[in-house]
Amino acid sequence: MTVTLKDFYADWCGPCKTQDPILDELEEDWGDVAFEKVNVDEEQDIANEYQVRSLPTLIIENDGGVVERFVGVTQREDIEQALEKASA
Repeated sequence: MTVTLKDFYADWCGPCKTQDPILDELEEDWGDVAFEKVNVDEEQDIANEYQVRSLPTLIIENDGGVVERFVGVTQREDIEQALEKASA
């Protein structure tokens, strides 16, 4: 079972910069989760595939299937709950 957190962001996105330190902490604490950053300006095809319309968007997948989607700056506790659910 592979759990992945995809972080859809853009360099010009202020809220994305607010989200970054939360994700950095989570990445340190959740070593068994794959963290992927997707720059929507450079990887529009992936953003379109996941129907990302607002930034930041976080998508948690388990074995390639979407388990949870967060739009906007998301608190650490909410992300951790979703990671726990996806890892169960």
